[in-house]
Amino acid sequence: MLKIKIALLATFSLLLFSCNTKSKEEKATEIKTEEHQHSESETIQLNGGQKWKVDVDMMAHIRTMENDVTSFDKETPENYQLLADNLKKNLDLLTSNCTMKGEAHDELHKWLLPYIELVDHFSKDKSNENLAKIQESFTTFNQYFQ
Repeated sequence: MLKIKIALLATFSLLLFSCNTKSKEEKATEIKTEEHQHSESETIQLNGGQKWKVDVDMMAHIRTMENDVTSFDKETPENYQLLADNLKKNLDLLTSNCTMKGEAHDELHKWLLPYIELVDHFSKDKSNENLAKIQESFTTFNQYFQ
């Protein structure tokens, strides 16, 4: 559990540093705030009844991950490691190319942070149960984002 919290904190840091151009003090405050805010259960909200728009470059990485999960062949054991590696690679690309700001960015993080944790669990325990949770996460994503 401690390893997961450390991994999440590191991920929060990466996301915050890649998405902002603020001073070190502001970033440190935001990390603490993000850690507190995301430790509680948060519900993604629609944008006045509409889906949030995700930047085209970021959406490309999300759709690549979704397609990898959707087209996954469970019959070949080595595919599980390949999927885990591809999901992590695209998460790295997604977070390092973060260009979103404002409410859309904040709402995306409400989906992204739990998704990162799901991918982390899947990479450690490549079970069909963890895969199903990732698939459910994309269903949630598609309800709130376009």
